[in-house]
Parts: sequence; C-alpha cells; structure tokens
Amino acid sequence: MTDTPDAIIKTIQLKASQDRVWCAITDSSEFGQWFGCRFDGPFIAGQAMAGRMTPTVVNDEIAEMQKPYDGHPFNIVIDRIEPQTVFAFRWHPYAVDEGKDYSGEAETLVTFLLMPADGGTHLTITESGFHQLPPERRAQAFASNEGGWEAQIHMVEAWLAR
Repeated sequence: MTDTPDAIIKTIQLKASQDRVWCAITDSSEFGQWFGCRFDGPFIAGQAMAGRMTPTVVNDEIAEMQKPYDGHPFNIVIDRIEPQTVFAFRWHPYAVDEGKDYSGEAETLVTFLLMPADGGTHLTITESGFHQLPPERRAQAFASNEGGWEAQIHMVEAWLAR
C-alpha cells in the first residue's frame, strides 16, 4: 500500500455563469490560455489531443514557472464531455522528462464538474488514479499535480474575471 492519496480534489465558487465556465474549460483555445498549453483543434470526446505547453496568459508568476516547459509535448485523451456539467480527460501526470516514454504507464483521470450556485458556478476539479502509477513516480506526480491544480483553479478564476 502507499501513503500517497489516490486523488486530488480542488473546489472553487466562480463568479461566472455555468455557460461561461463551461466555455473556459471546454474550448481548447480558452483552456490553453489560462492553463498554459496550445492545441491545434477542438476537444472531442474519445479523441487524443496533441498539444504543446506554453506559459499561461493570466498569471505572470506561474507563466515564469512554466517557461522551462515551453514547447514540451502536452498530450491528453478526452474521456467525456457532458454539456454544461462534466468535462474529463486522461493524461500521464508529471510527464516532464522528454527522454522518457510514458506510454506504458497508466493515466490519471482529470474531471471538471460544474454545478450551478448562487451568484455563479461551483467548480470541482478531481484528478484520480495515482495508485495506478509506478511506485517510483507516484509521490512526485501527486505532489507536483496537487500544487499545480491549486494554481490552476485560481488561474481559471482569473481568466473568467478578465
């Protein structure tokens, strides 16, 4: 057994309509601008998306931290899209070593859940499946992504507040 939790859960109350939050999360161009990546096409359920990391446009400090990874491959598989409520993708977490092939490893599942709330939208981001990762990568991937999702939840908030 491992001491590393299997899931990261982050929640935030956003002062934006559910429709607006949905667009920020599921429009690949918008997603990329606040998250820090660039995709060549739209998100489509069941499809692999190849992209490249690029610094976020909403937070200069985070953008500076992302600069060393600028141009690094950023690959996800869109798991599901349930309009206005659920957007989910799979990826290899903390896959930052360009010399390593992660394709044989399990992927984690990242789920964005939107719920209407007074004055806006309640967003929950969950990344699960860390227990499936190789033991030598598990704790580092969890720690990196836990901090990453803490930053990302506030970056989507900043994107929506522009």
